[in-house]
Amino acid sequence: MRPVPLLALLLFLTASTPLLNAAKTLDIYFIDTEGGQATLIDAPSGQTLLIDTGFAGNSGRDADRIALAAKAAGVKKIDYLLITHHHSDHVGGVTSLLERLPVITFLDHGPSVEAGNQYDPPYATAFAKGSHQAVKPGDAIPIKGLDIKVLAAAGKFIEGPGEANPHCAGLKKAEGESGENPQSVAVLIQFGKFRFADLGDLLHNGEFALECPENKLGKVDVYLTAHHATHVPPKSVYGAAPRVIVMNNGARKGGLPSAWQLLRQSPGLADIWQLHFSVAGGKDANAPDAFIANIDERDQGQFIKVSASEDGSFTVFNQRNKYTKKY
Repeated sequence: MRPVPLLALLLFLTASTPLLNAAKTLDIYFIDTEGGQATLIDAPSGQTLLIDTGFAGNSGRDADRIALAAKAAGVKKIDYLLITHHHSDHVGGVTSLLERLPVITFLDHGPSVEAGNQYDPPYATAFAKGSHQAVKPGDAIPIKGLDIKVLAAAGKFIEGPGEANPHCAGLKKAEGESGENPQSVAVLIQFGKFRFADLGDLLHNGEFALECPENKLGKVDVYLTAHHATHVPPKSVYGAAPRVIVMNNGARKGGLPSAWQLLRQSPGLADIWQLHFSVAGGKDANAPDAFIANIDERDQGQFIKVSASEDGSFTVFNQRNKYTKKY
């Protein structure tokens, strides 16, 4: 065999270096659970965080959709499962999920306030098979290469100074909020300059507590609508100035037209992406079809994927039509 000339070898290695050193992205899969939540975080390190599991029943529909997204990501286990709160559209699918993917560590805000401060038996049985921890504001979820901070849990909120938020002017707390939604775990996930906020099902007062009088979220690149946009959020959310909003609505759940209109006017917002076309929203309160993962009420459960780089740039991908946009 003839030896490879030294110059040719050096040129080959030089050309190959960018491929060998290509930076891995943070990939976020927003999985359609028909108005619940299941958000898969696939870190560059290979570790994973799944936020919520969707509904039970429907022949394991939501667990199947999570498993398909995990397969697309090359994920074979869930390192951390974070249950934001104990409602059926967030924790219901946990038993079916464990039939498809192993979970190493279970995280939540503590027992359900709607079940006598106890855990629902199916979930308690599930986390008995792994490690379990109740998180509190200020805690970090230890995934290598990411900074994941718990902002809210069990009705308590992170302390410390934030950014001045002029959009708090004139806002007040709402009356009558109770139950599990206000107990939701909220997290901020940061990868380099990229920042993603998921507030679970916090309602007006929870968002208000994080954003007023100072905004403890800071500016974010991607914001997942709190409580599926079933309520009109306080305008203090404008302080987060997201570049992209993802709405985890169903065809007939969430996507409230008045909430959509308020969010659409957020300063600096480029686009809203939706898991579903909102029947209530009609043509005036829905994103263009290219930005909606599921157009028909009876759908195939297509996901939205965000791929983020450390420099803060990211792309959003619609599984239904393969439409991709860079930010």
